[in-house]
Amino acid sequence: MKVILKDDIKELGACGEVVDVKGGYARNYLIPRNLAIPATKGNVKSIEEIKVQKNFRDNKRKRDSERIKDKLEKLSLTAEVQVGEEDKVFGSVTASNIANLIHQQGFEIDRRLIQLDEPIKALGVYTISIKLDKDVLANVKLWVVKKEESVE
Repeated sequence: MKVILKDDIKELGACGEVVDVKGGYARNYLIPRNLAIPATKGNVKSIEEIKVQKNFRDNKRKRDSERIKDKLEKLSLTAEVQVGEEDKVFGSVTASNIANLIHQQGFEIDRRLIQLDEPIKALGVYTISIKLDKDVLANVKLWVVKKEESVE
C-alpha cells in the first residue's frame, strides 16, 4: 500500500515522501496515528501543503523550546546529599533527582531529556545539559552540596 508520510519516521522516510508499506501497517498504525495518509491522486497533489504544515509545526515547537531554554538557563538548582567521612557522597544524584528539582521550580521536564553520562557521585558544581528539541540544548547549573545535619 502506498502512503504519504505526514511526519518524519526514522525507519521509513521524511515528511511528504510517498512510501510503499504493508497494508496492515498502514491501516493499523500509520493512518490511525495521523503519521500518514493514503497516496491517492488528490493526496499526492497536496504533498506541498503537508510539508508546509510540518515545517510550521517544527518551527513552533522550536520556538517553544527556545523560550523554555531561556527560562531554564536562569535556574540554579541545589541538590543536598548526605555525606560520610572525607565528604564521600552516599548514593548519587541521578537524572530523576534533577527532574524532581526542576519540577519544584515549576517546569515539567522528562528525566529522559536530561543528559547525564553517569550519576553524580561527588560534591561540586555541575553543568547539566537538557535536550529540549533536536537542535535546542539547555544548560542548567547544579550545585551538589552537603546536607546540613539537624542537631536535636
